[in-house]
Amino acid sequence: MVLNDKILEQVAGAPAVLLEKTIDTSKQISQTIASQAHVSQARQYWKTLGPGLTTGAADDDPSGITTYSQAGAAYGFNLLWLAGFTFPFMAIVQEMCARIGLVTGRGLAANIRQYYPKWVLLSATFLLFFANSLNIGADLGAMAKATQLLFPNLSFTSLILGFTVVSLALQIFTTYEKYARYLKWLALVLLSYVFSALTVNLDLNELLQKAVVPTLVFSKDQIFLVTAVLGTTISPYLFFWQTSQEVEEQILSGKTSLKLRQEETKPQEVKNMRLDVWSGMFLSNLVMFFIIAAAAATLYANGITEISSAAEAAAALKPIAGDEAYLLFALGIIGTGMLAVPVLAGSASYALSESFGWKFGLYRKLKEANAFYGVIIISTGIGLCINFIGLDPIKALIYAAILNGLIAPVILILIVLMSSNAKIMGRWVNNKWVSVLGWFITTLMIIAGTATIISLFSA
Repeated sequence: MVLNDKILEQVAGAPAVLLEKTIDTSKQISQTIASQAHVSQARQYWKTLGPGLTTGAADDDPSGITTYSQAGAAYGFNLLWLAGFTFPFMAIVQEMCARIGLVTGRGLAANIRQYYPKWVLLSATFLLFFANSLNIGADLGAMAKATQLLFPNLSFTSLILGFTVVSLALQIFTTYEKYARYLKWLALVLLSYVFSALTVNLDLNELLQKAVVPTLVFSKDQIFLVTAVLGTTISPYLFFWQTSQEVEEQILSGKTSLKLRQEETKPQEVKNMRLDVWSGMFLSNLVMFFIIAAAAATLYANGITEISSAAEAAAALKPIAGDEAYLLFALGIIGTGMLAVPVLAGSASYALSESFGWKFGLYRKLKEANAFYGVIIISTGIGLCINFIGLDPIKALIYAAILNGLIAPVILILIVLMSSNAKIMGRWVNNKWVSVLGWFITTLMIIAGTATIISLFSA
């Protein structure tokens, strides 16, 4: 009887044990499914990212890094609020550019050429070409200097020639699909600045306070620095690159370019584009935030208030923040330069090629678009030569700032006009608030550009 009772207890308890095991198994299956769903969502999100991500990342080039480092070194955390302030403005402008490319199937210069006086376009594009070439020169020099920080025995000449050749080879001899993928992954190098900032001792209370509370002393130097941040964040070369890359993406997916796509453009396409653009601009401004924070917590805190180059900022970090932050900062300069130089050269080439009606596009081979690739080679070559003719890289950036200050307001006016025009955009015109904000940004950049030019000539 005792044995029978034990058997009965086991039999009676079997369903409970089985139920418990079933519940555990169900939980494991649910967790696995949830995990796979998150991975799937992440993959889908990454697939959605493209021109917006690379455009935002290219904005944080070595010259931009210099500007942000100087903001942190000179004023500590006081200018951190600029990252949050510029983010929506930058995103709105780039979204208008992307939407123009998506709906018209043409780049920005091609649209301006069709709807506005040609002399306006040619003036802007030639100024853009020279501004970008100067910027390329400064970026190439910064990349070489940053590499020398890590490998002192390598010569400046060899490094700068190497970076130039690699950059041109990738643009000319790789397919657009592979090249776009390269730029997309390279954008992740920007995270090195987030990590470098996290390796130093940050005062979180002050960080959060200065991030949301604007602090201005209205000194000449600070106003100049604020306008420099605006100029490097909302920059003309980004406008042209963003629009043309949307066209390249359409061609890559088999859609016809150079025609209005008002009816063909689907709401999901616009939704994906906006997700891409806002994600890219968020990354760009997040990196700006952490560069300012890192410089403030290290350089400013130790009395180093003047930074003349990105490489100098990295070198100054080493004795203060240690090898880890120094290494991440230096690698970031090299990586962002490899991303920004092709974007600078490419945007100038898109603008000139579309202005003159040449065949263009990174999807074309060299023999199919000689003039397009010729402009890329010439612009990069000018940038290379700047480093050997004795022109100070800082002066090159100052000249570029002057040219951008002249170009940006004009192009912004045309962008807002085109994206608000129902004949051009169909149902994808700006809504009321986007137009209002677009004109506000344009006015702000007119003021910033004027202030920059006045302050430079009165210095």
